[in-house]
Amino acid sequence: MALITHLLACAFGMGSWVAINGLWVEVPLLVTVLPEQWYLPSYITIIIQMANVGPLFVTLMNRFRPGLLKEVAVIYAIVSVGVMACFLLAFLWDHTSHIAGTSHSIPFLILTFFLALVDCTSSVTFLPFMMQLQPQYTNTFFIGEGLSGLIPALIALGQGSGISSCTNVSYKVNITTGNETMESTIFQLETSYLPPNFSTLIFFLLMTAMMLTCSLAFFFLTRQPKVWELSQQHLFPSNIVLNSFDQIHDEGADSQLSRGCSCPKDPKEPGDILPQKISYSLTQLTLIYLLITWVSALTNGVLPSVQSYSCLPYGHTTYHLAATLSSMANPLACIVAMFLPSRSLTLMVILTIAGTGFGAYNMAIAVMSPCPLLQQSQWGDAIIVLSWVLFTGTLSYMKVMAGVILRSRSRSALVWYGVLEQLGSLLGALLMFPLVNVYGLFKSADYCSLQCPA
Repeated sequence: MALITHLLACAFGMGSWVAINGLWVEVPLLVTVLPEQWYLPSYITIIIQMANVGPLFVTLMNRFRPGLLKEVAVIYAIVSVGVMACFLLAFLWDHTSHIAGTSHSIPFLILTFFLALVDCTSSVTFLPFMMQLQPQYTNTFFIGEGLSGLIPALIALGQGSGISSCTNVSYKVNITTGNETMESTIFQLETSYLPPNFSTLIFFLLMTAMMLTCSLAFFFLTRQPKVWELSQQHLFPSNIVLNSFDQIHDEGADSQLSRGCSCPKDPKEPGDILPQKISYSLTQLTLIYLLITWVSALTNGVLPSVQSYSCLPYGHTTYHLAATLSSMANPLACIVAMFLPSRSLTLMVILTIAGTGFGAYNMAIAVMSPCPLLQQSQWGDAIIVLSWVLFTGTLSYMKVMAGVILRSRSRSALVWYGVLEQLGSLLGALLMFPLVNVYGLFKSADYCSLQCPA
């Protein structure tokens, strides 16, 4: 019976962020079809920020009208919305509409909002429900959350999305000279996209199946005996009850946003001994919060908005690898942090500087688009993929370290963690959206028709 409950908890946790994580790793294929093209990541980033109205609403209701929202009913509602959104996305993702004479993928953008709404709201509903079960099942829930990022990345690798080649295409043109019109043939290199191993339709249907698995797991978990007092006693130090906005960040490094780190920030020592409370000065705490704001702005707003400009100049295969492998780096960094937790402020600063350096390289390449450094070299492809993986991995580990420190202090420390992470993410997205979509500071071009200096 215990094994079955562990499997149910894992499947339930897997459904928390699988939809948005799946959407991100599919972006390299989507940009080749949807009219937004290279602008698409910046649209997704800002839509995810808008979807934070979901957890904000639940938080305010719990604060001012406690007990009005029934936890189980809310979870059933958001999981059902997630299933329907994934299913509709499978069939409507490439439908377009014209607004002010410009083609836009309106169904895709609307359904993306609902997916983000579901996943963001899961952060303030799933974990409180798990607190009603035995503490050991919550650890399994976190493992499932890690799989919500890992499994879609593995599926995308198997799909092989975004692989392309350059094809010499001939065109017939009419050339008029004086009173004579002559037909001529011209040749032009164009990008030809190789078909993936399975279609986007199948990919989103797989995401639908995973959301259905989550809903079934939740149904059976609601039949498990509740032990709220026991769970609350053993799970959190200082008797922390996460029924507010702060729990969004208590369960992972950036689980509130699309590329969520889904691991507990308070790894238990053998014997389930709670971490010792360590005193930090006001200056040290200020530094931690500044680092959280800065890192959140980079990982959740600034860099995701320009990933297409950073990777596509090297080809769609490079973009595909950078997107999927960096998505895998996030949960892997969390797993490392579970077994190698650290509270060293010096290490936090070093990791932040290193991650910022990798992010600066990615941003510099995006600014140089469509003719970045080492474009015609395999070294350029390898470096940009490695830079994205290390950028995600180092900063994810840094966020887990910050969570370990703040969890050992107080509930209010976690509240400020959540507020500043959201603030940083919002500022990053609001900064980049006009730079990318309004002022056009980043340039795109067809990979095969590029004419860059050697």
